[in-house]
Amino acid sequence: MPLWIPITIAAVLMQNFRFMLQKHLKTTRLSTGGATFARFVFAAPVALLVVFLLTRFGWDLPRPTTMTWVFIPLGGVAQIIATMFVVALFAERNFSVGITLKKTETLLTAVVSMILLGERISVWGVVAILIGICGVLVLADPPERKDGARWQERVFNRASFYGVGAGAFFGVSATSYRGASLSLDSGDFIIRALVCLAAVTTFQSVIMSIWLRFREPGEMTKVFKAWRLTSLTGFAGVTASAGLFMALTLQYAAYVKALGQVELIFSMLASTFFFKETSTRREYIGIALVMCSIFALLLAIR
Repeated sequence: MPLWIPITIAAVLMQNFRFMLQKHLKTTRLSTGGATFARFVFAAPVALLVVFLLTRFGWDLPRPTTMTWVFIPLGGVAQIIATMFVVALFAERNFSVGITLKKTETLLTAVVSMILLGERISVWGVVAILIGICGVLVLADPPERKDGARWQERVFNRASFYGVGAGAFFGVSATSYRGASLSLDSGDFIIRALVCLAAVTTFQSVIMSIWLRFREPGEMTKVFKAWRLTSLTGFAGVTASAGLFMALTLQYAAYVKALGQVELIFSMLASTFFFKETSTRREYIGIALVMCSIFALLLAIR
């Protein structure tokens, strides 16, 4: 089995745990911006410390190139926006449906990676991704829809806007992170991924601090007062990101994001057993379609 597959699955498990914590923080304590900030501010020191320790054990730091400084801020800002969309989405739909809606990132990542990096995927890879998108369209139709509502109203609503928006910006961030990692002048996939992660999370912490200082005064104080949960959110986030950065260094961004749809299994379990939420039959059908796309994709890339 290629190394990027177990790395991606482990990273997605931690990512799901991080989203669980952010949903809880958004519901009980923080604003959308505060819950997003918590993901970055506690992650940056951990990433910087890991890189420092690696250098103490003899690892050589790769040097950035011009494109590295293009991809890192591009991916960092895109991930901030995408995360804010996901946190806002949790207020519209239950946890498992919210996670599934953001999975539009799979197709959008493929499109973005073709534009920015010139990467191509196979015909069967495209078919697998499109199956997943069909599942997302089924999920976009809200369970509380009004009788006689037009299909445009059922598909194009606030939840689907947040979901597709998150998918688009996650697609940009994933492609940018792969571009940043590959643009470094040396090093194996581990040190490349961790150096990029440290740079990105530091940049994101600074940007979010400035944003909250002027747009939501007092919100940073709330984040630090809830340090037990927010620091755990940051740790889960940096662990997930480290795994995803490594996977993106080893494999095309579109394939990493497509395999990442296994997150739906974790989100369904969390929605049922942790948040005590229920889903409709149609929502289960949509989730099943997305799951079928995962297995089709795995067959396409063997």
